[in-house]
Amino acid sequence: MTDAVIDYAAVFQVLPGMVALLTPELVYADANEAYLLSAGRTREQVIGRYLFDVFPDNPDDPGASGMRNLSASLLRVVATGERDAMALQRYDVQSTERPGEWEERYWSPVNAPLFGPDGSVALVVHRVEEVTQLIKARGSSDSSRTPVLEAELYTRARELQEVNERLRQAHAREREVALALQKAMLPAPADVGHHRAAVRYRPAVGTLNVCGDWYDLVDLPGDRIGVSVGDVVGHGLHAAGVMGLLRSALSAASRVADGPAEALDVLGLYARSVDGAESTTAVEISIDWDSHTLAYSSAGHPPAALLHAYGGVEFLDRATDPPLGARPEHVPRPQAATAFAEGDTLVLYTDGLIERRGEDIDAGLARLARSLTRHRAADLEPLADALLFDLLPPQGATDDTALVIVRL
Repeated sequence: MTDAVIDYAAVFQVLPGMVALLTPELVYADANEAYLLSAGRTREQVIGRYLFDVFPDNPDDPGASGMRNLSASLLRVVATGERDAMALQRYDVQSTERPGEWEERYWSPVNAPLFGPDGSVALVVHRVEEVTQLIKARGSSDSSRTPVLEAELYTRARELQEVNERLRQAHAREREVALALQKAMLPAPADVGHHRAAVRYRPAVGTLNVCGDWYDLVDLPGDRIGVSVGDVVGHGLHAAGVMGLLRSALSAASRVADGPAEALDVLGLYARSVDGAESTTAVEISIDWDSHTLAYSSAGHPPAALLHAYGGVEFLDRATDPPLGARPEHVPRPQAATAFAEGDTLVLYTDGLIERRGEDIDAGLARLARSLTRHRAADLEPLADALLFDLLPPQGATDDTALVIVRL
């Protein structure tokens, strides 16, 4: 049986439950036989049509909210990439046999994302269980009690929906506060000394998975600057607070340490005393224009990219160690160095720029290298915009992205 070829299209059609596939624009891509049968529609009446053109709200019911609730759930799945289970819904359906007449129906929907190769939501799996007969059942021995139980069940379901909505509003407020805090603690975009740099921060779209990414540029003695990016595990206000502590600590350490490895050593020791700093990743690079050398060290962070003026891309991956706090005992971190030429470009970033669900990191690095090569002649600000355009999903990433580009 393990060698058998499974016809998943056929399996989808005979699933015992009601399942439809919707595009991110809420257009029917497919629906199985059980869905069409229970909905009382043919494939021709459904496939390729907008969901709410097929199933609008009952215009004779001023309190109808099924369309609004279902739309909010589906669009939330598209925006966040997260499964959404809805409370019991009353959603009347127009009779196909008696146009203009509406049938009272009750549904229990669950909506889940189906991701495409680029990590974005390609389809929404809309699974529905109809519970109309259960709600309307009159077969119990105490038939006088049944309407009361129905009313209580429906009322509790509506209350659950309202509680969920209040929680979403609270999460939205926390997101706004966390983003404001994050923005306040990140340095304003500016060149360092007489050297040019471009920075970007893009929060994740539609989720609380925001904050915790940082960037920093510091002026060092001689014709040198220190550049760093980091990523705190976690999200929201707490991650933003931890990020501020670690960024400030690394900024101070890089000014007095004997190189990036020692600066990350100091940061690692400090991180042990900060709740929530465990497993933070970071990379620190010292740029020395007198010797045309980059000295770097990484604590579990994706490798920085060096775009050579002639177009080749070199990933700085020869001094990578585990994230902060990952070792039970302190071990000095490695450091490596590489030469650069005038006109080269250094690119540091966090994993939101390159990582996608179910994809190996090498695919993301290759994508970054192609984009850098394609735009190697661009100035810093246009280059930063081009990288974000090329590498982030059109509807936004599900993780934060910090980006620093320095022209060498």
